[in-house]
Amino acid sequence: MFTEEIRAHLERKILPFWEKLTDGEHGGFYGYMDEDLTLRREADKGCILNSRILWTFSTAARVLEQPALKRYADQAYAFLRSFLDPVSGGVFWSVTFDGKPADTTKHTYCQAFAIYGLAAYYRLTGREEALKTAMALFRVIEEKCRDAKGYLEALKADFTPESNEKLSENGVMASRTMNTLLHVIEAYAELERARPDESVRSAGLRGLEQALRQVYNPEKARMEVFFDDDFRPLLDMQSYGHDIEGSWLLWDAALTLAGKEDAEKWRPMCLSLLRSATERAFGDHGLHYEIVNGELNTIRAWWPQAEAMLGFAFGWECTGETAWLSRLRTQWDYVRRVIVDPREGGEWFNEIREDGTSVGKPMVEEWKCPYHNGRMCLRLLETPLPADF
Repeated sequence: MFTEEIRAHLERKILPFWEKLTDGEHGGFYGYMDEDLTLRREADKGCILNSRILWTFSTAARVLEQPALKRYADQAYAFLRSFLDPVSGGVFWSVTFDGKPADTTKHTYCQAFAIYGLAAYYRLTGREEALKTAMALFRVIEEKCRDAKGYLEALKADFTPESNEKLSENGVMASRTMNTLLHVIEAYAELERARPDESVRSAGLRGLEQALRQVYNPEKARMEVFFDDDFRPLLDMQSYGHDIEGSWLLWDAALTLAGKEDAEKWRPMCLSLLRSATERAFGDHGLHYEIVNGELNTIRAWWPQAEAMLGFAFGWECTGETAWLSRLRTQWDYVRRVIVDPREGGEWFNEIREDGTSVGKPMVEEWKCPYHNGRMCLRLLETPLPADF
């Protein structure tokens, strides 16, 4: 059965890999592992990685009903304090292996993921301190990381402007990004699920409206990716992974923040993003990465492959069309065959070429984490798929 395969993969491959990265001496989890599985114990530790580990183990302990996993959530939660700035508020981008500030950038994206992890930890433990910290970071975002036009990107430790190299690429320097908005919305939805709050719900709905009105391009059936300060797109680009991730994520957020009836205004956008990415980028060999100025990037990065599966499950739930189940099975077969690292002690390869060979990127770094593939498994276990699938 499909769900049994997914659960076994989560319990026997993904979670054990990250459990072994626990840093028993300095706290948290090790921040870097080469593709040859060589661990760099003194590498910096990223807030995004730690927050995503916190979310994964918190959610896994709750959904799988496995209290033993809570110790890993506790480990990530305790180390998250190392990223908190006691002077100006917010979280730093990274700290050293032993918990001292390293890159003190205050990126809105980082604030969002810290909220996301803390909210999941509160849902598991009911620990008020975690919720209090999450709400403090919510206020940091709303008071210091946005202006009248929308969310800002990179800021210095004192919240003065900083250039946005961290979430810019392809030769542009973005003042606003789809990616930051997407994950602020995601974080607020998780925080609302942890404990309903009208200020959180209102801010999340404002973000959803901006995604619909300013980020989504209905003529091109895609989300624009990089923007100038006035939300004018900087590049002719479609990020297939983000579009298919956004399809189910924005729908999920709309259901949480707007309620089932009012969420319907976002359904056409979400289905459009799913169908567009599927038609343009999906085949028997996974999901293409992106297309920029007409040039297709054929790399199969690990995270879009996971998001494709959640997109297809969303397609089935939303439409009842069995073609989405067929795509889900095809994608899972591809992931197991090509993306999953068959080595003892491995997890998922970071990036794969079209011919199936690895690019050689690290197995663990500030972006390579258990969030996309772990979340894929956990959400699929809660998806009402047909009994005979």
